[in-house]
Amino acid sequence: MTGLIRQGHFLGAKLRTVRKRVGLTLEELSNRCVQRDARHAPSVSYLSMVETGKRMPSPFTLAVLAGVLGKETGWFLDDSPSAALVGEDPAGVPGRPAADAMPLEPAFLFQRELLQHALPELLAQTGTSGRQFAQLLIRVWQETRQNDFPDIERAAEQAGQKQMPLTLDALSAIAAAHGLTVRWLEDERRRVGSTPLRARFEAPATLLVNPRLRNQESRLKYELAYFIGHRILHNGDGLIPQRSATGLDDRSEPDGPATGMDARDVLLAWRDFECSVFAGALLCPRVPFRQLLAREAHRIECHRRLGVSPAVVMRRMTAVSPYRHWHFFDGYAPGILKAVYRGNGIPLPWGNLSVLPDPCPRWAVFRLLHETPPARAPTPAAPSSQLSVMPTARGPRLYACHSLRSRDAADIWHVLSVGIDLGPALEAQGHDAAAVIESIASACSRARAEPQLPGPAAAALRSVGHVLNIAWVAEALERPPSVICPRSGSCPRTPRCAGRAST
Repeated sequence: MTGLIRQGHFLGAKLRTVRKRVGLTLEELSNRCVQRDARHAPSVSYLSMVETGKRMPSPFTLAVLAGVLGKETGWFLDDSPSAALVGEDPAGVPGRPAADAMPLEPAFLFQRELLQHALPELLAQTGTSGRQFAQLLIRVWQETRQNDFPDIERAAEQAGQKQMPLTLDALSAIAAAHGLTVRWLEDERRRVGSTPLRARFEAPATLLVNPRLRNQESRLKYELAYFIGHRILHNGDGLIPQRSATGLDDRSEPDGPATGMDARDVLLAWRDFECSVFAGALLCPRVPFRQLLAREAHRIECHRRLGVSPAVVMRRMTAVSPYRHWHFFDGYAPGILKAVYRGNGIPLPWGNLSVLPDPCPRWAVFRLLHETPPARAPTPAAPSSQLSVMPTARGPRLYACHSLRSRDAADIWHVLSVGIDLGPALEAQGHDAAAVIESIASACSRARAEPQLPGPAAAALRSVGHVLNIAWVAEALERPPSVICPRSGSCPRTPRCAGRAST
């Protein structure tokens, strides 16, 4: 064996993964290699370059590494990502990435300098705006942090003194204490594109609000909380997006969304995220809100007691619940998702502000979007619960979701849906999660009509709902379970359910 090894696309990633799994530092691995073969042992710096794809080891060095780590050299060179490289932990260990991680090899191609040149060109070629790309990055950041932003939480709690509920007068007093002046828009027809304007900020400390919010107290309270956050977090510098009445303002510009990277758009998207987190933490401070969720068994209807919208409660729930495996969607017809959070790794082929052409009709969020709401339906409508099995390459996964149809400030229908991955909870309570989920998946595949939930599986899930203190898990058991897939084109059912009534 002579010369350099040119194959082994995932060699560096595999080496790094195995080293970390056996608990060795780079220095310890280097020392172990010296003990085995001092002549061909890699140094610490050389090991680092191999792991990042900047160097390829000689066959002799690779043989030493393989011997120390108990692997065959061919395992490092088979050019297929091993299961050991996948970021997902099937047991649902907190802190794991929400979605499978793809090894970026050779790593030197993904250096910051190269990406800074490549990304703007990529976005321009694909018609992606800087705001949309920033929102994707923010969503991934939010998911890897599992909605944990203690610095923003502290700032909100200091401002509101952990009061809950906060009345409109109390919020107005907080705004005044931070020098924020609130005025009504003189011309309430001010618009962003074709979307009504809800509020905008004028530096250094003036908030202009649409007078229509006088009759929408929960939304007015959120706007105050949001811009109090801007005043506190960013000193009211004015670099904050205007607030439209709906979440689709990027799609409603007269000439369509701008494409390519724009540094200002990225900054505004990040500021919007920070102020949204602040508003949720101010209106629903962690400790008292968590106690309320415990008393109310995570029922969404508690939003009425707080004087906030269901969206605030649902999004905040994913951040403060002791259970960490949540997802949240805010969807608009025909298939636009204004907001996405996937702290439980639910696989989705679409992202924020993009349209899915063939959504699976069994997803609660899309089923409700495609149902025609009553002409004078109350807002929000009563929520509904659903138990869903999703087939994946690693076996089926089981989710429970709680969804409702509501109207936004522009009187447009949208669907809010919050849900959990039940697999980690089943495992934590000593159940064989794989067996329980497989039994439900089998019942769904055998059924010609509405599938019946197997008795042992139902008992296990009632226990899970009781321990988690999430009432709508038990409510979901009252409906037939559904099989869902990312898209209609990948439907696992025979015949496919696209175009027919869904259960």
